[in-house]
Amino acid sequence: MPGCQTQPSSGLRLPGVISDPGGAVCPPQRTGSTLCRRGTPPVPGLRGPILPFPLLRRRPVQIGGGKGFSPGPRETGLHPPAVPGVLEPVPLFCSSPLMLTGVLVLAGLISIIFFVSGGSHFQDPLFCVFVLFSFTSVVDLIISLEEDGYISGFMEVYVREGESYLRTAHGIMICYWDGIIHYGLYLAMMAAISQRKSYRNLGLFWLGSLMMSIVVFLLGNMIGKYSSDLSPAFLLNLPYILIAIWAGVRLFQQPKALPCLSPEKVAEEQRKQLYQRPQDMGLVLVLLLTAAFTFFRGMVVLDCPADSCFEYIYQHEPYLRDPVAYPKVQMLIYMFYVLPFFCLCIYGLVLPGCSWLPDWSLVFAGAVAQAQFSHLGSSLHARTPFPYQTPEDVWWSFLLTNVLYALGPLLLAYRCLRCPAFFLPATPASLHTGKKHQ
Repeated sequence: MPGCQTQPSSGLRLPGVISDPGGAVCPPQRTGSTLCRRGTPPVPGLRGPILPFPLLRRRPVQIGGGKGFSPGPRETGLHPPAVPGVLEPVPLFCSSPLMLTGVLVLAGLISIIFFVSGGSHFQDPLFCVFVLFSFTSVVDLIISLEEDGYISGFMEVYVREGESYLRTAHGIMICYWDGIIHYGLYLAMMAAISQRKSYRNLGLFWLGSLMMSIVVFLLGNMIGKYSSDLSPAFLLNLPYILIAIWAGVRLFQQPKALPCLSPEKVAEEQRKQLYQRPQDMGLVLVLLLTAAFTFFRGMVVLDCPADSCFEYIYQHEPYLRDPVAYPKVQMLIYMFYVLPFFCLCIYGLVLPGCSWLPDWSLVFAGAVAQAQFSHLGSSLHARTPFPYQTPEDVWWSFLLTNVLYALGPLLLAYRCLRCPAFFLPATPASLHTGKKHQ
């Protein structure tokens, strides 16, 4: 037949395609058909007509003597065969409608708050930041609940096509922390703003927690096993970081709540030696042990050849070997940033007048609390491959050491807030009293 391609008959009939007894495969005889037209040049090795619409992503299957594609679950009609050398188009923003819906919902939420409050809350620009981040916290909580199987059908498309690394154990844990702890902090700080109260301490704790979460997550994505799967959605984290840095600067610029202490009381507290302050001695001991453990785990992830490091990484914390790279990045941040801070904290507990310690102890307390929650949860989560999960026979020692590790900075921050006289700048009266006692 004219305009037909002769093929050996294989007994396979395609919908809408006419086959004659001699094995000729003919296009449909419909005028103006967009599926196939007469005169389409045949391609060697293909069965059936050439279709003008682009190839879609389908599962390769054997059809007769060549390769074709099986239809997807929601596709019907005629499906094109595989063409060697032709790349499949991959959508750049598969979840654009979902992202647009999220933006519209957030804009509506901000508009409602603005009209209800009359714009009074928006005099503090951080109120807008907390509203924005509280929205993302709810999204993160939905992602974590969906990944653990408690709910379904909400964020699956976005996670699968946009940020697949959120499906890791570490990604699920940071989503839980953001959706529970950070969300509670946002509500508390927004309530404080509406009541004209100070929220500086809560903000500093939140700042440390958020920055630790972002830094470890981004660096782990860039150097870990998911570095080749980064999508344009990864760039959404950049404005998130910039907004967090700007909010941190605003928090540090807010005035501190000064305690009602007389200069004589401050001088009396600052004259005490370390052995006269048993609580501070206990904190110094805890910080020394924490600093030693920080250095040890940093050497472990740096592949120290010592037998103790080899035994620890294989028998106590095999999660440090996980190729996702989050635990390795976490231990290196501990070693190069948190360890020097522990040393400065010991200095601030020995010598009086270190006024920077109360603020930075809150920042690092939030950072270490978030990091230890994510590290503990990821080590025990079922999404972590079995060779990297914590062995059952060391669970209790693993939990005890990591919980105590997180408690050290928290206890230090609590001590600085409860009795800040030792860390206040030296007043002229205290200096005069100190000289008289000398």
